[in-house]
Amino acid sequence: MAQILPPTPLLRFAWRDARVLAKAESLQPMGAFKLRGAWHRLTALSPDESRAGVVAFSSGNHAQGVAWAAKRLGIPATIVMPADAPRLKLEGTRALGAEIVLYDRARESREAIGERLAAERGCVLVPSFDDPWVIEGQGSAGVEIAAQLGRRPRRIVIPCGGGGLSAGIALACPDAEIVVVEPEGWDDMGESLRRGAIVPVGANPPSTSCDALMTTRVSPLTFDVLRDRRATGIAVNEAEISRAIAYAARALRLVIEPGGAIALAALLAGRVPAEDDTVILLSGGNIDPQALLEHLDLGRATC
Repeated sequence: MAQILPPTPLLRFAWRDARVLAKAESLQPMGAFKLRGAWHRLTALSPDESRAGVVAFSSGNHAQGVAWAAKRLGIPATIVMPADAPRLKLEGTRALGAEIVLYDRARESREAIGERLAAERGCVLVPSFDDPWVIEGQGSAGVEIAAQLGRRPRRIVIPCGGGGLSAGIALACPDAEIVVVEPEGWDDMGESLRRGAIVPVGANPPSTSCDALMTTRVSPLTFDVLRDRRATGIAVNEAEISRAIAYAARALRLVIEPGGAIALAALLAGRVPAEDDTVILLSGGNIDPQALLEHLDLGRATC
């Protein structure tokens, strides 16, 4: 990974009596950590597979990661995206040269559409988290954290949708305590870890600004890794997420999207202990300007 991208910064900041660190994955070229797994997966394709191209499904960050890697490698890419995906993510994916196929998030299955397109076109399907290559690629963030810190971190707090980033970092940093954070009502990984078996998101989940984390069921691959590493899960609410976005803008000078700010939200809300050598993943910064302003207004009063 270091051959194509410099490590993202590991920023120190004070919170209460602790010196905490933030891994700024929002500063990746396409604004999120997803480039790591996408690059690792696409560079493993055979020449024939590369010529045929890839199909992926994503609300935006994995889409842009696959599109960025595919453009760099000269591989055709088709991305299945929800029609209600943030405009910034749709435009970013299209600008990178990928073909976009839209679907209705409420009535259609992105997995089914992706599998059908891959079969029809003879392409390789690149899932956003349910893939060993993708998980291993995301784990490079953990390798960077340990190298930048000069030792194993005590605790790593990670935004979680399908669990690819969390599982990859858990494998890369086996001695660290892993805490995954999800939006309230979408915390299926946390509930699965508490029960010891995979449980899906319940019927009629609440709306959330964390479009990147709206995964209704995690995969056995990511769940097994996190369960075996004794990861724990917590959930935060929308007000706490807005507060984190505003805090990141004011204190860290970073633009963070809701799903990317959710681990920071857990720290600020006191749901994660404020201790030295705790690393907070700021996993993405792709947010529409109007949505950013709304979160800044909502979060300003509590910063």
